[in-house]
Amino acid sequence: MKGVGSLSEKSISMKGPGNLSSKDMIFRADKVDLKNLDVQLEKHLSRVWSRNTESQKPKEVWEIDPSKLDIRYLIAQGTYGTVYRGTYNNQDVAVKLLDWGEDGLATTAETAALRTSFQQEVSVWHKLDHPNVTKFVGASMGTSNLKIPSKNPSTDGYINLPSRACCVLVEYLSGGTLKNLLYKNRKKKLPFRIVIQLALDLSRGLSYLHSKKIVHRDVKAENMLLDAHRTLKIADFGVARVEAQNPQDMTGETGTLGYMAPEVLDGKPYNRKCDVYSFGICLWETYCCDLPYPDLSFAEVSSAVVRQNLRPEIPRCCPNALANVMKKCWDANPEKRPDMDEVVRLLESIDTSKGGGMIPEDKAGGCFCFASARGP
Repeated sequence: MKGVGSLSEKSISMKGPGNLSSKDMIFRADKVDLKNLDVQLEKHLSRVWSRNTESQKPKEVWEIDPSKLDIRYLIAQGTYGTVYRGTYNNQDVAVKLLDWGEDGLATTAETAALRTSFQQEVSVWHKLDHPNVTKFVGASMGTSNLKIPSKNPSTDGYINLPSRACCVLVEYLSGGTLKNLLYKNRKKKLPFRIVIQLALDLSRGLSYLHSKKIVHRDVKAENMLLDAHRTLKIADFGVARVEAQNPQDMTGETGTLGYMAPEVLDGKPYNRKCDVYSFGICLWETYCCDLPYPDLSFAEVSSAVVRQNLRPEIPRCCPNALANVMKKCWDANPEKRPDMDEVVRLLESIDTSKGGGMIPEDKAGGCFCFASARGP
C-alpha cells in the first residue's frame, strides 16, 4: 500500500505547473485517440456480446443448430441478402444470409437496424402456415459457425464470417421465380388456365397474410416462388410488417418500381391495400408475360402513376372478367380496391374452359393482341 500512498501524495501535493514533472504525468487528455478507442471498444464488446448471446441466452423455438446445416452453393444475391442452397437435417433448404460486413466497420446504429430488420422478418415468417406461403424452417440470430462456400471457385475453403452473421432457412423450391417463368414465356405466353391458377395461388396467399394482419409491402413476380408442380408460394418477408392500427404509422416508400401503389409513391399513409394494388400489376404481368412501363424512368413512372393515373395497357384479348379484376385492384383510391378474399372469389368465378389467354407473338401483330380472336 506504500506505493499507492506515494502516488496519492504526489497527486494531491500538486499545486501548480511548476510542481508537475514528466515522471509524475500519467497521461495527456488532448493526446488520446478517442475515435480509435471507440472502435476497439466496439470490437471487443461485439465479441463479448456474441459469446454471451450464443452461450447464455435461451434458444428460440426457431433457432437452428449450425452443425446440422450444410450450405452448398450460391443461388442469388439481392437487396436484402445472399441466398444459398443447402440441406438442414437432410431437408432441402434455401439459406438467406445477411452479410453485415467485417466487425467494426458497421456503426452501432447500423448494426442495430440490421438486427431489428432480421428479427422482424423471422418473427413474421416463423408463425405462418399456408400452402401458398414459403415454409419457414429456422434461423440463426448470430453465429460464427456457418460454413459459407467461397463465391470464387479458384479459392478453396469457406468465407470467414463476422461473429454477428445471421441467416434464415426456408423450404427450397425447385421451380424458380414467377418472374423467370414469365420471361421464358414472353413470346408464346401462358395458357389462360395457368394464368388463373397462378393468380389464385398468389391471391390466396395474400388473403392469408392479410388475415394475420401482415402487409407484405413488396409483392412482385420476383418474390413469388414455384415448386415442382408450379404451385406459387409467396417469399421474401424482408420488408413485411404487422399492419398498424393507425395508417399514419405506415408511411415511406417501400416496394419496387412499377408495383408500388400511388399512396406509397406519394409518401402518404397506407395499409394492406397497397398489396392489392401490387397484385393487380402482377396479374397483368402474368397474363401478358411482359414488364409494366419498361421504357420509363423511376421519376416518370412515379409522377405518371400518382398524377396521371398511369396503369399498364390491358390487351383487348383479355376477358372482361379478368380485366375488371385488374382495374379494381389498381384503383387510385385504396378504399375502392377489393380485399384479397374478394379477389379470390372473383378469380374462382372465371371460366377458363373456353380459353382467353394472351395471343402469342407469332400469331398476332403485336404483344397487345388487338385482334378479336381469343388466346390459348
